Amino acid sequence: MTEKPRYRALFLGAGPQMQCGVGQFTRLLQEMLEKSEPGASTTLTLTQTDGTTGAIWRAVGTAESVICSFPIVAWKRVIVRPLLALAFARLRRRKTVLIQHEWAGLNRMRRLTYVPALWLADTIVMFSPLVRRELADDRFMRGMVRKCVLAPLPPNIAAPAGIEDSQLRRRLAAARSDGRLIIGHFGSIYPGKQPNGLLEIGATLKERGLKPLIVYVGSFIRGVDNTEQRFHARVAELGLTGDVIVSGYVASDHEVFGLLGEVDVFCYPLDEGLTARRSSVLACVQSGRPLIVTGPALPEEFDHHPRFKELINRGAILLVPRDSDSVAYADTIVAALKRPTMHVPFDFDGWWTDVANAVRAQL
Repeated sequence: MTEKPRYRALFLGAGPQMQCGVGQFTRLLQEMLEKSEPGASTTLTLTQTDGTTGAIWRAVGTAESVICSFPIVAWKRVIVRPLLALAFARLRRRKTVLIQHEWAGLNRMRRLTYVPALWLADTIVMFSPLVRRELADDRFMRGMVRKCVLAPLPPNIAAPAGIEDSQLRRRLAAARSDGRLIIGHFGSIYPGKQPNGLLEIGATLKERGLKPLIVYVGSFIRGVDNTEQRFHARVAELGLTGDVIVSGYVASDHEVFGLLGEVDVFCYPLDEGLTARRSSVLACVQSGRPLIVTGPALPEEFDHHPRFKELINRGAILLVPRDSDSVAYADTIVAALKRPTMHVPFDFDGWWTDVANAVRAQL
């Protein structure tokens, strides 16, 4: 007799090594599901040392469904193990739910490693109609669109009651006191976020005598794109040496919001435009500072996400027309600084309840 599965869902994770936005999302999603159904889920840790073939087989057998979030930075060297877990799930007739945050923005070689996961998935949860369209435009993967469902992405971190001081925070505070304009960018730094685009805007503001100091609260994602080298070369070319700070990895939410609170304005010039999967934007908005970002490519981008749409309608997020140059972004920044600070109330649990319900419906 086959033993009845003990859990509703098995989450694939990478333990403490999962220090990225997708990793944080996975942990919070499981926590929210556990709040409504205590004991209904468990996690299988897969690293270079954890997760033997036998352990994966047994773990998959304990759950009705297997949930896997891609892309996971920490899994670049152990990609076979989560794929093996999804394959075992199919063999054991378990439901497989793949949460796919990106597609066309991924490095081509990285996309290839995720192709088997999409094939093995019963359901593919996405957070952006644009990403779903990118999948539909991929001639080899367009058949996967029939498996896709949209879910509302919540912010990965909530503004805490207090903040943690740091040497960098004190440096930013001193710079503001000296009349410098602090422009912020939060989250991992990689080509899809067009980090060099913000440098062009900073150079334009510097030409106007506004003394910008651009702070990237986050770190570069290691890859084959030479993003960090090209970034620093562009800083030098634009004459911004001394006007740009990259914080590196920041461990605590209290320290993150200590830094975000010293920013005057946030800016994201995105080639793809704002999408409903940009949780880093949602973190910045909680600081109450104005946030300038490129407008969405699709008019229906936020139709499935009323909370995100409300932030735009209320003016917490200011959209710049697509194909605008650095002058247009600079103009919008200057105009935004004249507005009063806008503190947006955030029902953090409500945002997470929305996405947990959307994923639970697929189990």
